Amino acid sequence: MLITKKFILVKKLVVLFSVLAIVACQEKEEKTEEKEMAVTYPETKKVDTIDTYFGTKVKDPYRWLEDDRSAETEAWVKAQNEVTFGYLDQIPYRDSIKNRLEEIWNYEKIGAPYHEGDYTYFSKNEGIQDQSVIYRYKKGGNEADAEVFLDPNKFSDDGTTSLGGMSFSKNGKILAYSISEGGSDWRKVIVLDAETKEIIEDTLVDIKFSGMSWKGKEGFYYSSYDKPKGSELSAKTDQHKLYYHKLGTKQNEDQLVFGGTDAEKHRYVSGNVTEDNQYLLISARTSTSGNKLFLKELSKPNAPLKTIIGHTETDTYLLENKGSKLYLVTNKNAPNKKIVTVDANNPSEENWKDFIAETENVLSPSTGGGYIFAEYMKDAVSTIKQYDLDGNLVRDVELPGVGSIGGFGAKKEEKELYYSFTNYVTPGNIYKYDIESGKSTLFRKSKIDFDTSQYESKQVFYTSKDGTKVPLIITHKKGIELNGKNPTILYGYGGFNISLTPSFSVANTVWMEMGGVYAVANLRGGGEYGKTWHDAGTKMQKQNVFDDFIAAAEYLIDQKYTSSDYLAIRGGSNGGLLVGATMTQRPELVQVALPAVGVLDMLRYHTFTAGAGWAYDYGTAEDNQEMFNYLKSYSPVHNVKEGTEYPATLVTTGDHDDRVVPAHSFKFAAELQDKQAGNNPTLIRIETNAGHGAGTPVSKTIEQYADIYGFTLWNMGIKNMPKS
Repeated sequence: MLITKKFILVKKLVVLFSVLAIVACQEKEEKTEEKEMAVTYPETKKVDTIDTYFGTKVKDPYRWLEDDRSAETEAWVKAQNEVTFGYLDQIPYRDSIKNRLEEIWNYEKIGAPYHEGDYTYFSKNEGIQDQSVIYRYKKGGNEADAEVFLDPNKFSDDGTTSLGGMSFSKNGKILAYSISEGGSDWRKVIVLDAETKEIIEDTLVDIKFSGMSWKGKEGFYYSSYDKPKGSELSAKTDQHKLYYHKLGTKQNEDQLVFGGTDAEKHRYVSGNVTEDNQYLLISARTSTSGNKLFLKELSKPNAPLKTIIGHTETDTYLLENKGSKLYLVTNKNAPNKKIVTVDANNPSEENWKDFIAETENVLSPSTGGGYIFAEYMKDAVSTIKQYDLDGNLVRDVELPGVGSIGGFGAKKEEKELYYSFTNYVTPGNIYKYDIESGKSTLFRKSKIDFDTSQYESKQVFYTSKDGTKVPLIITHKKGIELNGKNPTILYGYGGFNISLTPSFSVANTVWMEMGGVYAVANLRGGGEYGKTWHDAGTKMQKQNVFDDFIAAAEYLIDQKYTSSDYLAIRGGSNGGLLVGATMTQRPELVQVALPAVGVLDMLRYHTFTAGAGWAYDYGTAEDNQEMFNYLKSYSPVHNVKEGTEYPATLVTTGDHDDRVVPAHSFKFAAELQDKQAGNNPTLIRIETNAGHGAGTPVSKTIEQYADIYGFTLWNMGIKNMPKS
């Protein structure tokens, strides 16, 4: 039984007539008026659950919300959504923001072409289709001849079943593709005849964190866990296994290739077959960083599994092979990565030879047309060098500008490849690259209605608490006044060696159209400066990440881009933790907090699904007393304090999120609603039939952004709809 209580939130709102009033010569404060916003919060029940860590008792009053299958949790979700959407419905310009998002989103988007068998394939979204459609035409033809090959919009009536991945057999005649239902990481795999488009196998089920890698046209390798006991959305999954599926056989007959022993559990296992079908490479991880690497010669049925690297202290993977010569990418003794070569007959570490040495910039190489393309990240932007397979520098590749490139790869026999280029003010244009000549030509220009010349994006470096210089990219309309009153979203991630490189966002264009500033900080914990930068934001150094983010906020305020009254912080997943920790440590710093699908209970994160694999970044509360104390000191769920005024907060999550289970967000929202001292709303928006974010239908994405932007502006005191 849910008990409700009514709060009348009184919010001072600045009367603003247009965004011009925000960003132009605002020489005096606008008149303020009182605005009543009626909100009814569910009074979430508390239970007497106590855990003991190294003699310290820790209460967990909302433990019952971890049961995603209970009717009580379902009722709580429903009640919270009623409160949240009741509040959002009162924001007068929310629909206008949604309409503008739909308008600017509604343009044709076509992906780069790629060749498989006798066909050229590409993806296309006509505008606001929930899922992009896969088209194809015969080689030598053109897009005018294209037919629909696979339409994910027909996978389900509500658009929530999405295409997870596609893998063609070596001859391109058979396709295995995975689907995700309701955003879940659990996948089904369907096999069809690429020529006839007819399904030729029973659907494979219960597959997770897996690609499909073909051995010729006979079958493919995939990875999964045993079906968990209890809820498949939250129960722990910690032993990944690699299987081989031979076409024409049942899934229960699939061969277990690696994993499944009690001797050692690997949480992430993958298998990839070389392009020439000569070798199977198996990567095995116990955490998200560090892997073992093994090799098996496929031409010999009983060939032994050879160890390339037998520990998880470094990251290593196969880039390319030329016969038995292997090209490996590794950060062993090279935090920014290098390429080494070794013979497949004796592939262990002591036989490695440096091929492309480590530099001061982080290396992310790819291959195509018999060449290696060494992409280097310099202060979070891309540069590329082209090498031949003997290690000779062919050229420095000229890129269209300063920003990020993607898709710079192709098969060995290809003569050209396609890549995308983007930054925060440049939509993702596609370029064709002639591999021999090095000439790039614009292949497809984005059709979005966006005038790049009206916006500017610049990178600055600010100083964090301990003196570390951290990059920050700030993007906004040209000509804004630095008066401290620009609505600003500061975004960050800071974890898992993930780099935030400049990229264009349709949603961000609407924010900037309305006069908003969008700032992205490249925090420690990310991969922007290699393994050293990553490690500086892990375990007992995790506070560095939060300090970096806080310093970014202070920089934006000091430079008069914004002020605490007009500043929002946003991040998802590990970035949700970032927002949760920042708002609990410095609640007065920002006006709005937007934690999405966040890791928010740092004492129990590792007990759900594959969460134990995140221990490299976080450590766990069971490691030792010091680690427990450190985690508890910043865990957002455990640091919401009675009598504190927290920012206006909109927590967002999905009820089918089986990566960062929604209980994190549920418990954090409950703590905030119970202890919030001020009048700022603390709401949670729970998307139903949705997961961690991948494959979210366009229609739902637009609704989410309309709600986030509306909530943010309203709680910055902006009463009237900002206009471009």
